[in-house]
Amino acid sequence: MKKEETIDYHIKTCWHSISRIYNQQAQKEGITASMGFVLINIHSTEGTAATKIAPMMGLESRSLTRILKSMEERKLILKQPDELDRRSVRIFLTDLGKQKKVVAVKTIKEFNEKVRNALTEKEMTNFFSLFDKIHRVIGLIQK
Repeated sequence: MKKEETIDYHIKTCWHSISRIYNQQAQKEGITASMGFVLINIHSTEGTAATKIAPMMGLESRSLTRILKSMEERKLILKQPDELDRRSVRIFLTDLGKQKKVVAVKTIKEFNEKVRNALTEKEMTNFFSLFDKIHRVIGLIQK
């Protein structure tokens, strides 16, 4: 089987292209695409428990720890003990973090709008159905 005939090849190459677009935009803002994804997963007013962010993004906690440290150094986030559970840490956006979050959300929305405009409603429905089936197959493989 040629690589071009495999499903994972197309998913991977497409994701790498999307990732490049996001990284180029993030770089203009002085952040990385990973930081942008973290920003959009932090509640703008209530903050988010640090332990909740990694699972939302499909990351290992040690990878997230490095990203959060860098974001804290760049003054995008603040870490504070959780008021209800002092053992837990909540991540809050600084004003700069909130500004960068707006840009990250805008970048994602613009990309999605361009893709949606290039596809028919039926193609969009088929796309989501196809990826739902792929996720179910992955779930079966992982058991």
